[in-house]
Amino acid sequence: MTLPASAIPVEAPPAFLGVAKSATGRLWRDRLDPRSAARALAIVQRYQVPEMLARVIAGRGIDIDAVEDFLDPTIRKLMPDPYTVTQMEAAAIRIADAATRGEKVAIFGDYDVDGATSAALLTWHLRHCGLDPLIHIPDRIFEGYGPNVEAIRNLAAKGAKLLVTVDCGTTSIEPLAEAKRLGMGVVVIDHHQCGDDLPVVDALVNPNRPDDLSGLGHLAAVGLVFVTLVAVNRELRSRAFWTSERPEPSLLDALHHVALGTVADVAVLTGLNRAFVAKGLIALRRRDHVGHTALMDVARLSGPPEAWHLGFMLGPRINAGGRIGQADLGVRLLLEGDVSEAARIAAELDRLNTERRVIEQMAEAQAEAEALASLGLDDKGAVIVTASEGWHPGVVGLVASRLKEKFSRPAFAIAIEPGGLGTGSGRSISGVDLGKAVREAVQEGILLKGGGHAMAAGITLRKERLAEFRAFIEAKLADAVADARHVNELFIDGAVSARAVTTDFVGTLNRAGPFGSGNPEPIIALPSHQLAFVDEVGQAHLRVRLKSGDGAMVNGIAFRAVGQKLGNALLEHRGQPLHVAGSLAVDRWQGAERVQLRVTDVAVPDPGPAIIR
Repeated sequence: MTLPASAIPVEAPPAFLGVAKSATGRLWRDRLDPRSAARALAIVQRYQVPEMLARVIAGRGIDIDAVEDFLDPTIRKLMPDPYTVTQMEAAAIRIADAATRGEKVAIFGDYDVDGATSAALLTWHLRHCGLDPLIHIPDRIFEGYGPNVEAIRNLAAKGAKLLVTVDCGTTSIEPLAEAKRLGMGVVVIDHHQCGDDLPVVDALVNPNRPDDLSGLGHLAAVGLVFVTLVAVNRELRSRAFWTSERPEPSLLDALHHVALGTVADVAVLTGLNRAFVAKGLIALRRRDHVGHTALMDVARLSGPPEAWHLGFMLGPRINAGGRIGQADLGVRLLLEGDVSEAARIAAELDRLNTERRVIEQMAEAQAEAEALASLGLDDKGAVIVTASEGWHPGVVGLVASRLKEKFSRPAFAIAIEPGGLGTGSGRSISGVDLGKAVREAVQEGILLKGGGHAMAAGITLRKERLAEFRAFIEAKLADAVADARHVNELFIDGAVSARAVTTDFVGTLNRAGPFGSGNPEPIIALPSHQLAFVDEVGQAHLRVRLKSGDGAMVNGIAFRAVGQKLGNALLEHRGQPLHVAGSLAVDRWQGAERVQLRVTDVAVPDPGPAIIR
């Protein structure tokens, strides 16, 4: 008798290095299944690349015929026809009309990095067209997210004939209706999720609108602005607008902005996004842009920038202005041409970022305590919702992100103002669409405002609806969170010993970059290495040294590990052998380079021999 396929038992793949439950409770898996392993071997044979690089490429699902394009992503090959985006042609024509007529244009941006870089990119282009646009970045506390009627009226009073919103506007029906009533043309360039109810404007460019079939919904707003400007340049070219006295600007000269905004907004680094970041990093390494160079200097980034520098060092400083300082400081820095003034603005952003960290740490401690009390000893609850009257609205997104990381489930942090109005942010885990749930809460009347993406959302609600929101979001997401958290796995790209961990080896792995959301950093395991040294350093970090059987050593660091399961395991196993997994980076200090392992997880080896795969 032949059994149906569904009845044939499927043997689960073995745990990598035999780790069924690590210190953090994870099952280690080889990222490559047998089919992917065969593809990795074929990549080695066809392209003559090192085996570990081939494993990383195959582990990201890259077809063997697409390897060359993956290793060298180009904007030219990956740039679609902009007109595949709904209403892109109308947007390009209206912006080109403003350029040819010499109209006053107002740019309304969001207060985060994506909004700042989007506004800077559009302003840079319009200045090349001979225009001097107005820029408005709303105050996070006093104005909130997106266009508002008062700001629209002020821009109209200053003579604006065209309003272009970037990284916002899709759900701003009444404010944009006011702009139309005041006689302004309106173009929206946004990427946030939305329903069928859209504002009536000249053009609404959003690849996430229900009637858009472009497949570009993964772009950050700054990437979408770039695509829009490709269309605008085409339209102006057809009108013979560009001349020898007014040459057409090369959009490739502005990829610094696109890379920074894309990484900071945690857009998936696949396809066109990956090309934007890869080429933008090359532009940043030239250090020929005044604002970006000042930002790198104040962040003490002396070596060549990598994608993680944008997300963890440069982006937070741009964000600091919008979080707790002047909302437009980031845009001003990115548009500043004077070296000394750029240094002054960058220093102010650095100061605000330091202040932000102190505020964030205080709120984070309170939020963690509230979350622990809510989950209880049984760790029950699909979603964490924390709120306080003492929190600064500018740090709630960061607090939510920390809660999500610590408790491995979606989390909200809400700052309650004295009047009872709460402003909050939510962060999600892979496989749980937070933005959709938030929009449904708005439709139910539980939230006053809300929207966002699958992985992040912003909300506004009355304090008295907080319990109702907790119950709603818990019920709405319980099944999705349970499915997403069912298997807690860590996928390993390969294993090596400390002797193999060199700067050349890291360079080989980085050929598969830039890494980030959608193209994760390779996770490398060091099997049965002795934990020769471990000590606390900085703010709750642990510095380690790992020794292989042949005596070779590698340095490592476990970020924010003190008091966590990972940190406890490291401190409890001083001098003992451990399987250690993490990502590799080159640490540059005072002209010297050395490899550092960023420890993600550890496990106690079985007594039997470990096999390096």
